[in-house]
Amino acid sequence: MNAVILAVLVMVALSLARVSVVFALVVGALVGGLVGGLSLDETLSAFNDGVGGGAQVALAYATLGAFAVAISRSGLPDMLANRLITLLGKESTAAHQARVKVLLLVAVLLVAISSQNAIPVHIAFIPVLIPPLLVVMNRLRLDRRAMACALTFGLTAPYMLLPVGFGAIFLNDILLANLNSAGEPFGLEITRGMVPMAMAIPVGGMAIGLLVALFFSYRGQREYANKDLVTTNAHQGHTPAKPHMLGLVMSGVAIVAALGLQLYTGSMIVGGLVGIGLLSLGGIFKWREADDLFTSGMRMMALIGFIMISAAGFAEVMRTTGDIDSLVAGAFDLFGDHRGLAALVMLLVGLFITLGIGSSFSTIPIIAAIFVPLAVQFGFSPMATVVLVGTAAALGDAGSPASDSTLGPTSGLNVDGQHDHMWDSVVPTFLHYNVPLIAFGWLAAMSL
Repeated sequence: MNAVILAVLVMVALSLARVSVVFALVVGALVGGLVGGLSLDETLSAFNDGVGGGAQVALAYATLGAFAVAISRSGLPDMLANRLITLLGKESTAAHQARVKVLLLVAVLLVAISSQNAIPVHIAFIPVLIPPLLVVMNRLRLDRRAMACALTFGLTAPYMLLPVGFGAIFLNDILLANLNSAGEPFGLEITRGMVPMAMAIPVGGMAIGLLVALFFSYRGQREYANKDLVTTNAHQGHTPAKPHMLGLVMSGVAIVAALGLQLYTGSMIVGGLVGIGLLSLGGIFKWREADDLFTSGMRMMALIGFIMISAAGFAEVMRTTGDIDSLVAGAFDLFGDHRGLAALVMLLVGLFITLGIGSSFSTIPIIAAIFVPLAVQFGFSPMATVVLVGTAAALGDAGSPASDSTLGPTSGLNVDGQHDHMWDSVVPTFLHYNVPLIAFGWLAAMSL
């Protein structure tokens, strides 16, 4: 069996069996490396070379966790939650709760979409915004799987369609550049305007998946215990401060400064550190308590950080085996010159690669050099070629255990330990986004 397929299957199977995702990634990498012809030493060496690529992301997550803990001590999240609870009013009819649920989901969805373009902070807003809203969600008995689907859609669909913020990086700097580079020997030329137009159909499929998740799959009520978010996140002994004007003002300034610096420097670490410093100056916590603050933040984000580190090592082992190339070549030996099967296999190969790597941005350089010549050979139009490569790369970003589009929502929804990463974030987003992406991506490739 191809080493990449086997490694991804082992990783996903262990994760679904509730084995730690970190352990599953390490075991999957070892299995893939050994089956791919690497020795144990070569596999471990490749894994070690790769983990360095995830260290910066892990540190960024830890800093964001510390910033979220500091914000929680200001009393601002509790004030926001209380205002929302007041907004619910004394009326408790099902119709009233349904309206509030829709408003809450739409508001979070719009914030998530804005995090990719208007204010491109990606997942940095989740640890600050989502935890204080859990009290409201519990009162509404809102199924958190619906919120996870809303967040993941907002984190993935915009960069696939809108060429601003992260979309400018994905569509122009990576997808367009790699398509033209790989297609130059064949006379294939893609313009900037063609890319978002081609990707509109697959994103439309994701939008349908979102509607199905919100209004059918997870529209029912789900009970959650009202746990103390402070004590469950190892902040024992630190109760939230009563909101006061200076604390609220400094919290607002810190949030704006953290987001602004992230935009200016491109670093979540710098933004988080400056935000923490401003909160200390505002008297939210004493500077000598910074160690405890970072410890609490790292505890909250430790799992996500280690998953990102392990995923980088996993991806490097897969690249080192060389079986990604043979996976594509072997797949095309199965169906001869059948265009429909060729399009379907391209999409499924992209799904497997991205599930393991966890990043659609990292997948494009791997598959574009192989898929573009094959697309030309099978007679696909330039627009169809864009759809095949772009959709194949995006497949698996939503629904991957190692993707920040699922890890981010889990980091906010699981602060009280009642939202399972695999069954409440990964599986719902996989079913509602990858399935329609395959269907609509295939239809677009065959019709454009």
